[in-house]
Amino acid sequence: MKALVINCTLKKSPEPSATEALASVVAARLSEPDVRTESVRAVDLPSAPGVVTDAGDGDAWPRVHERLPDSEILVVASPTWPGRPSSVAQRGLERMDAMMSETDDEDRPAACNRVAGVALTGNEDGAHHVISEISGALADIGCTIPGRAWPYWHLGPGPGPDCLEEQKGRDRAHSTGRAMTDNLHGVARALADRPLKASS
Repeated sequence: MKALVINCTLKKSPEPSATEALASVVAARLSEPDVRTESVRAVDLPSAPGVVTDAGDGDAWPRVHERLPDSEILVVASPTWPGRPSSVAQRGLERMDAMMSETDDEDRPAACNRVAGVALTGNEDGAHHVISEISGALADIGCTIPGRAWPYWHLGPGPGPDCLEEQKGRDRAHSTGRAMTDNLHGVARALADRPLKASS
């Protein structure tokens, strides 16, 4: 079984990122059972705007997309700016929209029998709003969203320190992140044993 974590921080590597920190907790837990986990920092792979899989020369999104069909588990990790998903996350979701017209070898939607979750950080309010936006988009694409598949690490509304500078909420965010991965893995195993038969 494979998992892909798409980190949608606005910070390019190797700049420290709270979103990277939470995504790393999720990735480490996913790797504990029988899951091969890969993480990508999307901002390091500039993607053109659009709702296609490949936008041509200079578009790096195909390097992300090629990992999606083989990943039974998908996690989208995003900061909250301002009260919304990052622009990197929004662009990634727009590009994944192309999967709605793609099918597998059995004529099922490409994302069928894939599970997905969301990991969120930030010192802005609106965590549940952002979670619902990203989860809703992933469900539209065809992913299955287990219950409680969305840890978030927030310091509350308004400006303030970066999450990496604070201990507040860290333990709970890590705990819920580990719980999310257990739910993702459990549902992914169930779908592997009894796949959905949805046609495109």
